[in-house]
Parts: sequence; C-alpha cells; structure tokens
Amino acid sequence: MRFGNYQAAYLLWAAAAAAVFYILAFRASKRALHRFADSGLLGNLTMGLSLQRQYFKAALVSVAVLLCVTALMRPQWGFHLEEVKRRVSDILIAIDTSKSMLATDVKPNRLARSKFAVHDLIKKLRGDRVGLIGFAGKAFLFSPLTVDYNGFILALNDLSVNSIPVGGTDIASAIDEAITIYKDNPSKDKSLILITDGEDLQGNAMAAAERAKDAGMRIYTVGIGTPEGELIQVADEKGGVQFLKDSEGNMIKSRLDEGTLEKIALTTGGSYVRAGNAGVGLELIYDEKLSRADKKETEEKMERRYNERFQYPLALALILLMIEALLPDRKRTR
Repeated sequence: MRFGNYQAAYLLWAAAAAAVFYILAFRASKRALHRFADSGLLGNLTMGLSLQRQYFKAALVSVAVLLCVTALMRPQWGFHLEEVKRRVSDILIAIDTSKSMLATDVKPNRLARSKFAVHDLIKKLRGDRVGLIGFAGKAFLFSPLTVDYNGFILALNDLSVNSIPVGGTDIASAIDEAITIYKDNPSKDKSLILITDGEDLQGNAMAAAERAKDAGMRIYTVGIGTPEGELIQVADEKGGVQFLKDSEGNMIKSRLDEGTLEKIALTTGGSYVRAGNAGVGLELIYDEKLSRADKKETEEKMERRYNERFQYPLALALILLMIEALLPDRKRTR
C-alpha cells in the first residue's frame, strides 16, 4: 500500500487533539458535578449515566477523525496500466557568458542570477525537451534538446565566462545556432529563450532575428541588468578582484540594452521581460507563453496508475460518527 498525499499526515495531530479534548472535558465535567452536589446526592442525580458509554463514544469520534485523515492521505493499492499521450514543447535556452555578465547590478551577478532562474524553470517542466546554448563572441551548444534534466543541469552548472574561448558578445551567433538546431525539427512551435544584457558588440542581431522569423522560431528575450549599468569585476592572477578595463585603461561599465532585445522579440513574435533581483521572468514566459503553445504529441506510453482507496476509510469514519450519534449516554433502566 502507498499514499498519494503524504502531506496530509501532518493532520494526524487532529486525531490526538480530539482524544485529549474528550479526556479534559470528562475531567472538567466530573469536577463541576462534585462542586454542584455532595457524593451521596450525586449518585441519585447521575443514576443510569454510563461513563463507559461516554468513553466509548469519545473513542469512536477520535477513531473517525483518524480515518478521515487517512482518507485525505489517499491510500492506494493495486494498479492498472493506462495508455497516455504527452504533449510537450521544445525549448532552447541561450545564456550570455561574456564578461559583462559578471556585473553585480543583479545579485550575486548577472550570470549566476540567470543560472538560478533556469534551475527554477527546469523544476516546472513535465516532459518538455530543453537545450542549452552558451554564447559570447561565438555560440556553442552545451546540451542538446533532451528530457534528461539532470544532464542538462550538469551542463548548466559548468557554464561560466571561461566556457567560450572567443571574447565579446555576438547575439546573432546564438540565434543562428538555434536556427541550425531546429532546422530538421518538425515542431510547429520553435522557441528560444535568450538571456543577456543586450550589448551586441558585433551588431548583427536584427538580421539574425529576421532569419529566425523566416525559420518559424519565436525568441523570448530576457534582459538582465540595469540601464544605469555597473562596473565589471573580474578575478586577477592572485585571486583578488579588479575592475575590467579597456585598451586605454578606462574601467568598463556594462549597461542593459533593452531596445535591442525588445526589437528581437517583436520581430519574431515573442516577448521581452526585464529581469531584476526579485525574479528573472522565466516562469512568467513559460506559464503565459510556452505552456500554452502548440505542443507536439509524443509517442504513446503505458503508465502505471494506482487505484485510489480513500473511499474505505472515509465510509468507515461516517459509520462510526453515525453510531456515536445514535448511542445514548444512559443505560436502559426498568
């Protein structure tokens, strides 16, 4: 036997509370009667009253509460095989790994915050295939489309600003990589979630967005950072922290370019959200867009379905409560 709702076990205290309540009530009633009359008169006043029946009725109520909690826990035994079809989406996630993602205007930094958000998104997926693209001056596929979420998480955890050997930020390369991956995919709904600060140093992002539109791919852009920007902190050779500087020795400040990201999303029929310290917005994109998309149907599978048996403890609890209500407190006397 197994239970389908173990969380309801926390309500077991209700059965114990019912038993404690009756014990305290009997003691309080007994003290009240002794204050009302002396012991000689008390026997005449309570003639025919059965304490055993009162205890028995209290036990019936306590057991009934216990059975109700058991029913809420959904006991299951026995199973049958059921043929099911799943409708799933294909979702590619491209994460900017350029050094500008080390800026701390989003805590702890842009890249770490992005990875945390993707972790949370994976927890919501139920059979959807997900793939991972990392990009800086060039884009690489780190995890192909898969339902192996553990393998995807391993690839995500390994993603860093050192993952791409080519420096810079080329958003177009990430879009083109996604187009290549979806090239032979029969899915009608091809989605790319692009997480970046929007600083496209190569400047070909809009042309790539047009190519994505022609390929039937929607791009959902997530802007991470702030328009005010922040200096970029990098580790030095001694393990300390220093600010990134340009060739002239000036410290580089990275700013969120929302305009480019909004245009990319608008061109492909997607949407743009701005990330912040409170949340990145991936769950919003999934709930309002991706989960309602035209999903493809996977192959049929036989799944084990356990038979619900909550009816039995529930019915027994009702019977016990009916017996308690009909059982008198006094014995029959002639």
